[in-house]
Amino acid sequence: MTKNPDGPRVVLFSGGTACRNINIALARMGVRITRIVPAWDSGGSSRELREAFDMPPVGDIRQALMTMAHGEGRAGEVVKICNARLSDTPGRQDAEAEFAYYLGGAHPRLRRMAPGLREAILSFLHLFHERLPADFDFRNGSIGNFVLTGAYFAHGRDINAAIGAFRALENIEGHVWPVSAAADVQLSAVLRDGSRLQRQHLITKMNEAQSAAGIESLSLTSAGGQPVLNEKAVGAIEEADAIVFGPGSFYTSILPHLLVRGVAEAVAANRRAPRLFVGNILECAETSGMDLAGMTRRFCAGAGPLLTHVLGNAELFPFQKTVGRFPYLRTGAIEAACRELRLGYLARDVEDAWIRGHHDGRAVASLIVALAEGRGG
Repeated sequence: MTKNPDGPRVVLFSGGTACRNINIALARMGVRITRIVPAWDSGGSSRELREAFDMPPVGDIRQALMTMAHGEGRAGEVVKICNARLSDTPGRQDAEAEFAYYLGGAHPRLRRMAPGLREAILSFLHLFHERLPADFDFRNGSIGNFVLTGAYFAHGRDINAAIGAFRALENIEGHVWPVSAAADVQLSAVLRDGSRLQRQHLITKMNEAQSAAGIESLSLTSAGGQPVLNEKAVGAIEEADAIVFGPGSFYTSILPHLLVRGVAEAVAANRRAPRLFVGNILECAETSGMDLAGMTRRFCAGAGPLLTHVLGNAELFPFQKTVGRFPYLRTGAIEAACRELRLGYLARDVEDAWIRGHHDGRAVASLIVALAEGRGG
C-alpha cells in the first residue's frame, strides 16, 4: 500500500504490539503514520542486547516496523527473516547453531533474496556477531533485533540512523522512533504499599499481591538526567493531524511517555490536531481494579489539558466478564470525568469480533481518520 501524499498524518504513542491491528488498518487506508514507542523495555531479547552492548532497546522498534511493513503489504522475505526467533531450549547450543545457520547465509529465505539485500542483512549480522560477549544467550533471540543491532554499530551507535537503514531494507514508508534516543533509559514504579519495582519487565509481570497494591508513581531515569524527546519525533508531532495515546499497557507503554522531557510540550503545542486516548478492552496486571475514568484522570493529572477525546469500548453487559485471566475494563464514571476535564467521550463497540479482548483495528482506525479530517467527536 503506497501512502496517500494527501492523506492524514497520524502519530501513535504505544508499545510494540497493542496497537498492531490499528496500525495495520491505518496503513491500508493510506494514512501517513509515525509510531513513537517506549525506550525502556528491559525484558526478553531486548534485555540481553541492552546488557551486552549498552544500547537502546530495539524490540518495540522492530515489532512496530514489522507491523508497518505488514500493513503496507511488504511482508516478503526480509520481513519473514526479521520476524524469526531462535529456539528457546534448555541448553544454549541449539540457539547458537541456529544463529550460525543464518549468519552463514544458508537459510532458504536469505538465499532467495536479491544479492544486495542479502549482503546488507548478513553484513549487519556479522557486525553484531563480531561484538558479542562470550556469554551471550541466543535463546529466543529475534533475528530482526540482531539485524537492528548490527545496523546500530554500522551507523556509529546512532539508533535513528539504524532505524533508517532497517526501513530501507524493507522499503517501509511509515516511521517508527523511540520516544528518546538515549541508550540507558530505565522505568521504575513505586507501589502503594511502599515497595519499588526497578525495570519495566518487573512492572509488567507484577504478581497478584503487587497488582492488588497498585501503582502509586512512576519514574524514568538515564545517566544524563530526565530523558529527552527524540529529535526525529518532534517534526511528526508538530505536523500531525491526529495524535493517539494507546492502546497498550497503561503504566509501562502509555503513561511513561509523559515523563520524557518535551513530549507533553510538543503535543500541547499542536492545537490543531485532535488528541485521543484509546482505552484498553481488558484490564491487565498493571491496572487491576481500575476503570477507564480512573485511567483518564491519571493521564490528565500527569499531562494537564493535553487530550481532546477519550475512546472507550461500549459496555454491553451489566456484570463482570473475563477473557482468560483478566476482566473487561469497565468505563466507570467516564462521562462525568470527561465533562469535568472538558474532553469529548466516544463510546463505541470496538472489540474485534474474532479475537476477544483485542481492538477491531478497522473500527478504531476509521474513527481516528474521521477525527483527523474533522469529521468525528
